[in-house]
Amino acid sequence: MYITITPQKLGSKYAQSSADFVGYLEKENQGLKQQEMEHFFNQYSDEIPAEEVVKEIDGNTAKLKKKEPKFYSITVSPSKYELNRLQNNSQDLKTYTRELMKDYVASFNREINGRAITIDEIKYYAKIEYQRTFKGTDKEIRENQPYATKIVQLKNKIRTIEQGRREGDIKWMEKQIAKLERQAPHQQNGKRIVQGMPKSGNQSHIHIIVSRKDASNTFSLSPGSKHKASEVKMHGKKVKRGFDRDTFFAKAEKTFDKTFGYKRNFAETYKARKTFVKNTNAYFNALMKLPANEKALAFKIIGKTGMPILPNIPVSQTQLALRVFKRLRRGAEVAIKSSSIGI
Repeated sequence: MYITITPQKLGSKYAQSSADFVGYLEKENQGLKQQEMEHFFNQYSDEIPAEEVVKEIDGNTAKLKKKEPKFYSITVSPSKYELNRLQNNSQDLKTYTRELMKDYVASFNREINGRAITIDEIKYYAKIEYQRTFKGTDKEIRENQPYATKIVQLKNKIRTIEQGRREGDIKWMEKQIAKLERQAPHQQNGKRIVQGMPKSGNQSHIHIIVSRKDASNTFSLSPGSKHKASEVKMHGKKVKRGFDRDTFFAKAEKTFDKTFGYKRNFAETYKARKTFVKNTNAYFNALMKLPANEKALAFKIIGKTGMPILPNIPVSQTQLALRVFKRLRRGAEVAIKSSSIGI
């Protein structure tokens, strides 16, 4: 489970309207009939029109300055193992979203009129998407890039030959292009993976737009607060403040597991990913103490993330393996950032 919470920006400035973001989330509905479309939903309603989402989010920004985020985007990306546990992607992910947003609310250390905030006091809209495309930052694109560069160079040469501006053997160049296409390390359905290509398999994920202001448009509820749950004195009174992101991520996993009867492996936990970055030794020791079947699954899961691990590590080579894991720390920081609030 990877969850990101980010304030929406246009370049270096915060978006003053949710219209562009909502429009972006409508992309999978293009060309579909009304009954085939995936609609926005919230805690109690389904099939909410995009226009209503924009109107409600944009109209809930009282007293917020231009330099402050008006809304946050939460992206929830279950792993393929988690998705395989679902019976009905659309309905199950809606059910999970509604439970997840209760966890979101519970992670605020805030009170409204002297009581803890509830799910009814936040304004959010969610949408399920089923497709993902390869981006320039993906490992597959980065490692295919040298081949892509050579292919582009050869195609440019062929073009200049066809235009009569140079001489050369076009057939030989076309054979070289075909060879490079096959040699590229990352392929999908027999084709070189390129930027913008749809990813195969179940890519279901959830996008959530949540207003910075509470539903009454009175109180500011920022998940980007730099303060964890704490109390401070303001005007002689104790005031609660903060959002505990660690609590939110931990609850998000437990809620999924409880809702769908999912048995989470050590390598899938937010706690494990965080330990990996902060204390490689502790992570490695915990991994090696797992029962044989759980350890085998853990290595399989880690391998799917693209990290070059040693599949079977003898006890006598513990130090060697530990050095390998330490070299992976930088790569793991990307994964842990995917499970944090990017501000």
